Amino acid sequence: MTGTFYDAATLILPLVFAIVCHEVAHGAMARLLGDRTAEEQGRLTLNPLPHIDPLGTVILPGLLALTHLPVFGWAKPVPVNQWRLRNPRWGMMLVAIAGPGSNLVLAALAAVGLGLFARAGVSGTDTASGAQTGMAAFAAANLANFLAINLFLALFNLLPIPPFDGSHIFEGLLPRGLARRYAGIRSGGMLLVILLLVVLPWLVPGFDPVRRLVGPVFEWLSGYYLALANLVAGGH
Repeated sequence: MTGTFYDAATLILPLVFAIVCHEVAHGAMARLLGDRTAEEQGRLTLNPLPHIDPLGTVILPGLLALTHLPVFGWAKPVPVNQWRLRNPRWGMMLVAIAGPGSNLVLAALAAVGLGLFARAGVSGTDTASGAQTGMAAFAAANLANFLAINLFLALFNLLPIPPFDGSHIFEGLLPRGLARRYAGIRSGGMLLVILLLVVLPWLVPGFDPVRRLVGPVFEWLSGYYLALANLVAGGH
């Protein structure tokens, strides 16, 4: 497994696992707060098969990886019935926070793993064409991408744009009247996302809301996660 396919494998595997954990975290929090819908539909599982969206989880990330474009994707949303939550308003906020929160925790675990690999002399930046090969280097490369993917997913999903998790948090913080109006745009949320993240950047050179909004925070937080990896590796 060399070159482009090696790089794709080290991106797609951690992406799928990160997305699945994100969705399961939503369902687990909903169950904790009284809504057992995800459990009843067999979605509280880390088995990726029930969560896979053929386009968003496999085809699109694979094509992006093979063409060396930024890799992102999505899974089938875990079903949550707001009205089965003990407190629908605050419950939806906590359910929304659980997904990005799980990604931040997983990023920390990936940093610890990278630190342990570094202590053993294996770098997560090596590829099949680099100095190191074998399963250890492949696992370390997966961990490096797993850290970055989880951190990006957490921050990206916190954007207050429907249907992202940040929109549920923002809605819960609004006065009830404004919250109802804001919720009204949810049905067209995906079109809004495509407009903001795909169409306008294509039409207007330099218009890149993700890079401007997520990029600086991503770089800032990455420093802390890499510092954790360095600490585990025995650095100072």
